[in-house]
Amino acid sequence: MPSSISNGARIRTNTPAENAYNALDAANRAIALHQLRLSTGKRINSAQDDVAGYITSRALKARNGALQAALNAVGDASSVTNIAQDGLDNISNLVQQIKDAASTASSGALGTDEKVALAKSAYRLAQQIQTIVDSTVFGGRQLLKGTFSAEFVIGTGATNNLLTLSVDLTTGNADFDISGSVGFDINATSATNFAGVSGLNLQSLNSVSSSNLGIFSATNIQTTLTSLATALNNISKVASYLGGLTSCKRTSNHRQRDGIDFGREKLTRAFPTNSLCGQLASKSAFAQNVDWFAIALPPTQKDCHRLQVCNDVAQLCRQIIVLDGSHQLLNLAQK
Repeated sequence: MPSSISNGARIRTNTPAENAYNALDAANRAIALHQLRLSTGKRINSAQDDVAGYITSRALKARNGALQAALNAVGDASSVTNIAQDGLDNISNLVQQIKDAASTASSGALGTDEKVALAKSAYRLAQQIQTIVDSTVFGGRQLLKGTFSAEFVIGTGATNNLLTLSVDLTTGNADFDISGSVGFDINATSATNFAGVSGLNLQSLNSVSSSNLGIFSATNIQTTLTSLATALNNISKVASYLGGLTSCKRTSNHRQRDGIDFGREKLTRAFPTNSLCGQLASKSAFAQNVDWFAIALPPTQKDCHRLQVCNDVAQLCRQIIVLDGSHQLLNLAQK
């Protein structure tokens, strides 16, 4: 852990010089403490600085780490819901195009060949839906296959219990609140109850022919349109479910960021103006004590060089006080 270090030398004779040295050493210790706090940005750097505050700061640091991990987890959960929601939006657009094709085929002005062409075109759209389902992936897991389910940690309680948010995209999730009870399955090339609509099978589009119009026939076209409209409504409900999760995670994200910022404010306290002035005062005392220490030295030839060095140090300290003080006061003013 960081700790302040000051001069450890001693003067065993020459009482005036020792008195000057003691004052200089006290100033050095004050400078070392302020320099440590300024360099680390923390008021409490070890238990000796504040016994009770040290325990609190360590607890805040541990909680901040947990909040940061939860914040990352919320980011992952947001990525999952956003990717899945984008996939559902694209699927909804494709289902709408299939419904438009069915609406066009219901017109009595079209012949059999035109209706078959519309059915084949609609089947190509169904294949694109399956492509979207297969390619909607996060972390090596497919999100829209009907099997994805995960829990994400969004925070910790007072007793360090984990607070989780569940993202359930399985076919049987009751929170989807979709019409019917067959489950939400949007695998367009395999589902016999597409998007939770009983009897809606998009593979039937490929079976339409001039000899058998199937779901595009005059007797089935109304049922097809109704089923596609219900499928669109069910897809919108699932997308709305994901939107609610995204909104919840956004709120959790803001709350965790506020908690992290609050913890950092408590852990890392910038020096206010009065502490800075105290530091500069300590530097001024240091320079003054260097002058007194130089005066207290006996004027022997051996100490002439030492006297010159002390004078140089005092002058240098005065320059540091002016430059360092102006720079730090400017930083505080900018903050």
